[in-house]
Amino acid sequence: MATTQIVDVIVPAKFTEYISVNTMEKTALVQSGVVAKNAAMLEQLTAGAQSFTVPFWLDLASDEADIVSDNPATLAVPKKLTAGKQVVRKAFLHQGWAAMNLASELSGDDPLARIQDRAVSYWDRQMQRRLVASLQGIQADNMATNAGDMQLDISALVGALAKFSAGAVIDCASTLGDGLEGLTAIGMHSAVLSYAMKNDMIATVPQSEGKFIKTFRGLAVIVDDGLPVAAGNYTTVLFGPGAIGYAVADPRIAPGTEIENQPSAANGGGLQTLHSRINAACHPLGFTWKETTVAGNSPTIAELRLAANWGRVVTERKAVPLAFLVSKI
Repeated sequence: MATTQIVDVIVPAKFTEYISVNTMEKTALVQSGVVAKNAAMLEQLTAGAQSFTVPFWLDLASDEADIVSDNPATLAVPKKLTAGKQVVRKAFLHQGWAAMNLASELSGDDPLARIQDRAVSYWDRQMQRRLVASLQGIQADNMATNAGDMQLDISALVGALAKFSAGAVIDCASTLGDGLEGLTAIGMHSAVLSYAMKNDMIATVPQSEGKFIKTFRGLAVIVDDGLPVAAGNYTTVLFGPGAIGYAVADPRIAPGTEIENQPSAANGGGLQTLHSRINAACHPLGFTWKETTVAGNSPTIAELRLAANWGRVVTERKAVPLAFLVSKI
């Protein structure tokens, strides 16, 4: 009986292209507009160095307008447009799968499609975990350095006042001031979603593709069990459009896809391993990476959670389209 091997179905260059193009594209984060592919980040991923700087323009100041006069000696003094910068950290990531683990996947009509989908799903989950960890890091930094102006914590209140509710979400959104109307999505733990559904807070609406998505008061619902839970306190995140920029690219030097043959493995039976590598960046708008505590060549998920590695560079609260609600259910 003929056996399909990885090397028989995969062209490394095409497989790498498929992974880098499709990773994150079909996640709820991207489809809701919360996470947006960033061309500048993508360009920098293929350059050298562990991090890169992305400049941005600050908004025009809200100073009162000049009062026009008829005195030619009174000269108007123009204001200046101010720029800021964000340091974005690259991540150099790898995962490998041995052929024996993929054997059952290779029996279908299209083994290449099955392997590709499996690899993309893996990288989707990894990117989402890294994003959630980054959110935890900026939440912790906000509490430490900005007096928690991006967070509403009701978990210490009594009874129903401590629980997730529409009123609590509105109060949390209000930390954005008049920017609250720009929020488009809400990320919640599945336990919070279940609680909200039991209390008739969730609606289901059709997408253009004929599928259905869950919404909360018009906000697209993103469910992720990686969102923090501590002592029965759940963190829910409110997002504005483009709150997170991301990019995924092929490695600059090492092959993005490599197939390793080990003829002596399994007592001469042989083993094939598929190696997949990506360079990735996932960065919250308005924050800079500080590289305070990183042990290796790329930050781990645990290091992304550390407040010391993040700093807000946008001084105006409502310019950051993120808010955190901590509640019970």
